[in-house]
Amino acid sequence: MSTHPPSPPRDDPPVTAQGKPAGLHADALVVERATDLKPVPPASELRFGQSMTDHMLFVTYDPAQGWSAPAIKPYGPITLLPASSCFQYATSAFEGMKAYLGPDGKLRLFRPEKNMARFARSAARMALPGFDQEELLKLLKELVKIEQRWIPAEPGHSLYIRPVIVGTRATMGLSPSDSAMLWIMCAPAGPYMSNGVRPLSLLAVPDAVRAWPGGTGEHKIAGNYGPSLTPHQTAQEKGYDQTLWLLGDKITEAGVMNLFVALKRDDGGVDLFTPPLDGTILPGITRQSMLELAAAHPARMTLPGLPDTLHLHPAERTLTMPELQDWLAEGRVSEMFAVGTAVVVVPIGRIGYQGKEITLPSFEGGLGPIGRALHTRLTDIQYGRFEWEDWSVKCD
Repeated sequence: MSTHPPSPPRDDPPVTAQGKPAGLHADALVVERATDLKPVPPASELRFGQSMTDHMLFVTYDPAQGWSAPAIKPYGPITLLPASSCFQYATSAFEGMKAYLGPDGKLRLFRPEKNMARFARSAARMALPGFDQEELLKLLKELVKIEQRWIPAEPGHSLYIRPVIVGTRATMGLSPSDSAMLWIMCAPAGPYMSNGVRPLSLLAVPDAVRAWPGGTGEHKIAGNYGPSLTPHQTAQEKGYDQTLWLLGDKITEAGVMNLFVALKRDDGGVDLFTPPLDGTILPGITRQSMLELAAAHPARMTLPGLPDTLHLHPAERTLTMPELQDWLAEGRVSEMFAVGTAVVVVPIGRIGYQGKEITLPSFEGGLGPIGRALHTRLTDIQYGRFEWEDWSVKCD
């Protein structure tokens, strides 16, 4: 792979010898380094997603030629025709992931193959051109290595990575886009809550849904997020942090996060429930990792701060608001928290539902013992302080 300004990318990407459109190939990467590097903001001044790094990965797809030679170039404007399908029909998918700088100075990604697989599924749901996931991951690693200086050394900081693919077929007709543009941009990120973890408040929304059976809720596409902004504004105007999304009385997600409820069992163990992947829930990588880590305790490893006599029973299960109210009345709820790439783990403190306030258990320091144990173990893996199941992937 070239790492210094060579000749510019070819205007006409090669077609394979068989006359088929070219695939995405990392070994065709061309790197054009920015000559005027931007100052990296102090860690204390970081605001999520507002400070873009110096470079971006950029590649396009043409139905006749296939994927162009990928390029890492200075971050800047892109050119699209006004009739591009992404503007009219939201043919757009994206991902969210992070790179971490470990105490050994090594750059790491967390289970990146799962992000690539979800990205490909989301793109396919939008009928966008397919791409080689392994090749895209190679390209992403090259971009992250170039942008290493943007990762703050302070604890809890990382580099947020946003791959995006959009349909660029320029027609007003509603049809699959046979051309596309794909790019990856990065931004340094600090802890989700800069002043320490505090419980979130949620407003259960009765008159709007995030996703529905047979829809696109399990995919990370633009059309799932824009319509959520008005209910989110309403929640904030009423004094809540986020929206609790319901489908009837079924609990689905909190804002853009997956939810967990920990319930005391008669045998002294704890059930750890999260809504099932029924097509309305985004299959979060953090969500899956929490389920797997909880299942490993205590037989395969002990979670920090939890006794090895405590058995966790993670399961995917339909959760409803009436059930949650009953469990609280019975004193069974030990804690409730939300998880995601940005927040990792954040406690839920109260829920506004049908004009009433539902109060969840609270703890000094914000997180309860299970949420705190999962947060500690997961971040230790992400930063390379704890080796587990090859989840932490070095950007070598």
